[in-house]
Amino acid sequence: MPSLGRLHLITDTRPGRDPLAVVRAALSAARTELVVQVRVEDSATDREAYDLARRVAALCAPYGATCLVNDRLHVALAVGAAGGHIGADDLPVEAARRVLGPTAVLGATAREPGTATEAVAAGASYLGVGPCHPTATKEGLPAPIGVTGVRAVAGAVAVPVIAIGGVTASDVPALRAAGAYGVAVVGALSGAADPAHATTELIAALTC
Repeated sequence: MPSLGRLHLITDTRPGRDPLAVVRAALSAARTELVVQVRVEDSATDREAYDLARRVAALCAPYGATCLVNDRLHVALAVGAAGGHIGADDLPVEAARRVLGPTAVLGATAREPGTATEAVAAGASYLGVGPCHPTATKEGLPAPIGVTGVRAVAGAVAVPVIAIGGVTASDVPALRAAGAYGVAVVGALSGAADPAHATTELIAALTC
């Protein structure tokens, strides 16, 4: 199973965003510390998801960075991604593990210790935990769990915990102290004037 980078960049495919440009910039700064999670809008077709994932996987390969595909595991398999990430309304973790196979990276979403331990027992490689803070990059999210919620999950499992939801570089020290292995971001990079510089700041906070 590939090693897991501490910084997860989730592609921002909202109108007016250029996800590939952000991925290129982030890769130039983070290299192997970066995991790129390809996420598309629910309205996107499988062909659109495939085209984006194929291009992201090709960008990641020269850097040895990990490419995952959110939700659409068949697309992850089709582009040869390292694995995928599933949410609460996607396939059960055990079924997703069967789809991806025993060596793939499989992330699962969790908000509290009970769900987290169940996901790990069913085959999750790591957990995406949050939202930590309010965020506008995804609709329909539950209330933020804060650093306290991240600490509760991290204390219950042995796999890496990736904190997500409105996370910026200034949040990283508290999240790391709470037991988070890394963070996942969308707007902190896609909305940055200089995504490469923003990536460098995040990596520095995660590895200090």
